[in-house]
Amino acid sequence: MKSVIMATIVSLVVSLLGTPMFIRYLVKQGYGQFIRDDGPTSHHTKRGTPTMGGAVIILATVLAYFLAHLGAWTSPTVSGLLVLFLMVGLGAVGFADDFIKISKQRSLGLRSWQKLVLQTLVGVVFSVLALQFANSHGTTPASTAISFVRDTPLDLAFAGPIIGMILFILWANLMVAGTSNGVNLTDGLDGLATGSSVMVFAAYVLIAIWQFNQVCGGSGAPGCYEVRDPLDLAVVAAAGTGACFGFLWWNAAPAKIFMGDTGSLALGGALAGLALLTRTELLIVILGGLFVTITMSVIIQVVSFKSTGKRVFRMAPLQHHFELLGWQEVTIVIRFWIIAGLFVAGGLAVFYAEWVVGTR
Repeated sequence: MKSVIMATIVSLVVSLLGTPMFIRYLVKQGYGQFIRDDGPTSHHTKRGTPTMGGAVIILATVLAYFLAHLGAWTSPTVSGLLVLFLMVGLGAVGFADDFIKISKQRSLGLRSWQKLVLQTLVGVVFSVLALQFANSHGTTPASTAISFVRDTPLDLAFAGPIIGMILFILWANLMVAGTSNGVNLTDGLDGLATGSSVMVFAAYVLIAIWQFNQVCGGSGAPGCYEVRDPLDLAVVAAAGTGACFGFLWWNAAPAKIFMGDTGSLALGGALAGLALLTRTELLIVILGGLFVTITMSVIIQVVSFKSTGKRVFRMAPLQHHFELLGWQEVTIVIRFWIIAGLFVAGGLAVFYAEWVVGTR
């Protein structure tokens, strides 16, 4: 528990103090956000605001993780390192995308296929490694079984270990792509994605600590969790929580800096990694319900326009629809935060209720 508290404090301080330093550097270099002309006109005032702030979130999270282990004199675990690898890897993809945009002053960074290839490469490496490194009880960081609040009987290895690994790689990449793009689509208003991510990361701190207190460890006790390194996953989640909190101080409206794809892809990747390694893969749909809702608004808009020529929303993603209805940006952000909090509360309630029922 000491390492969890240390990770939160260190990441908060590094992000809170490091972000204004990074802002000054970006301003000096002239690295400002390019704003699309087809978006809400109110966003034109944001042109030139420093972006790529997600680099600070990543740095704060990684630094806090290792300093927490150093302070508690414990060793990092495979599970924790895998989530950080996914976060840093996707953050690097987002950084490349952001850098191309700001250096060439255009809305297009990496081409879609380039971004997909790089994301897939990171996801495949993560997926393969996640099925290795069994501990003394034979538990690996991830499992080929589809999980909700724990592994379900639906095992992707039904046709053998090779087929199981291939299917798991596809499943894990689907989760990584869905979560990272969900956060990316949510990152359209000042503080919206950052504040929403804080809540989901905090939920995973609670989930992982609970799993640590109820871990099976070969005991097979009723309601126990087959998770390899739950306490270390709590450390990663705590580091992410603190980093987002510190960054939110500067990202709240009016934002002094944007996280960019560097931050949104990294945060989405970290959340996907936490879901996969805490064996709560389908629960992330509830915990990250706001991200899912916003992503679905884009899918609905595209399908409707291509099939009928009509738009369901004035503009997608959903937050821009409300902007065009005349809602103030701050009002949208706060109300969406409330919705995000309700989804997180619902997810935690489902998680706890399942344990209560399972131990009766």
